[in-house]
Amino acid sequence: MHIRAYTGQDLPEMAAIWNAVVEAADAFPQSEPLPETEAAAFFAGQSYTGVAEDASGAIVGLYILHPNNVGRCGHIANASFAVDAARRGEHIGEALVRDCLAQGKRLGFRILQFNAVVAANTAAIRLYEKLGFHKIGTVKDGFMKKDGAYTDIILFYKEL
Repeated sequence: MHIRAYTGQDLPEMAAIWNAVVEAADAFPQSEPLPETEAAAFFAGQSYTGVAEDASGAIVGLYILHPNNVGRCGHIANASFAVDAARRGEHIGEALVRDCLAQGKRLGFRILQFNAVVAANTAAIRLYEKLGFHKIGTVKDGFMKKDGAYTDIILFYKEL
């Protein structure tokens, strides 16, 4: 597996992976899929967009990295990660997060902060803790699930 900057040729696979996470409604805050017609602008609008490519050349995961805020807080980055559901458990997410940390530092960010890690996403929480992220706190009922019920979100950060 290789992590690299995305290209325009990757967009259909990227949008499909991204939208599968959106439609699962258990991790991303977005409630509507990303239309393929808007994918190019969305991914190009990030500070960095990386993809995980397997040995066959298939895109198996991706991440977006961008400022979490502006001005005096613009040194804090935020990121989102998506892995092909059929490929979970292969440490693709870990490779994406590690690359994101390196790219964030290269781009001059000083902190990577996650604003809304769904408390039930135990795999992500274990990974972030393994990689040295610190838990900021929990927002009770900060995420609305597909069925309209609410669940907690956890905020994390790591200095770059």
